[in-house]
Amino acid sequence: MTGPQPDGWVRTARDGAVLTVTLDRPDRLNAQTPATWAALAAVGAALDEDVRVVVVRGEGRSFSAGLDRSLFSADPGTAGGLGELGRLPAEEAQERIRRYQGGFRWLRSPGIVSVAAVQGHAIGAGAQLALACDLRVFTEDADLRLPEVTLGLVPDLTGTSTLTELVGYSRAMEICLTGRPVPAAEALALGLANAVVPADGLDEAVGTLVEAITAAPVGASRETAALVRSAVRNDPEAQDAAERAAQTRRLAELVGGG
Repeated sequence: MTGPQPDGWVRTARDGAVLTVTLDRPDRLNAQTPATWAALAAVGAALDEDVRVVVVRGEGRSFSAGLDRSLFSADPGTAGGLGELGRLPAEEAQERIRRYQGGFRWLRSPGIVSVAAVQGHAIGAGAQLALACDLRVFTEDADLRLPEVTLGLVPDLTGTSTLTELVGYSRAMEICLTGRPVPAAEALALGLANAVVPADGLDEAVGTLVEAITAAPVGASRETAALVRSAVRNDPEAQDAAERAAQTRRLAELVGGG
């Protein structure tokens, strides 16, 4: 089942417990705009409890080349552009960015596991969209880059926290401050990519991963995903308590007591 494409060049397709979200602007290498982020946030807001896996893809030869170039205009009349945003009062500008971030944060919502299928370039906002997902499959020609600092900006679409979780403090600092590309082989070595496959093997690799995730009982899968997410922030005592509580719920359900 395929959903209509809203403003923002985002389309969705549902196959049982799997929702595929596709950036569909291949002529612009899936460059993103505020409308893209609003469309992504709307997809997240409309999730139902039967969705277990969300696959994020980019149509064409690149996952996403980042921010649409038109938005780099200093002209305050460019709707959604950096010039307009930079002239807003600080609180209003931050509130607008908070809404933009909402297009990314939902990809780690309770109940789902998100998978980014990354081919070609994942730059800036594209890199941050891939990083927002729980898992990433790269093609051999893929590379990820956060060039914001080279443009006088910062990554502001949730990328600093997700990158640091994945690669650690010093490597995240180096990647962000240099803006250099991280090619697929390095991404695999760093843990940014869960797998690297030939370009013509991306669909099969993602499908195999999704099948493995959905093969597990839904309750156990969701509880385990929640535990892994909390482990990066909890101290050992809190994480041990979270494991005890989750296992108690699982055992109660398995014996029919909950």
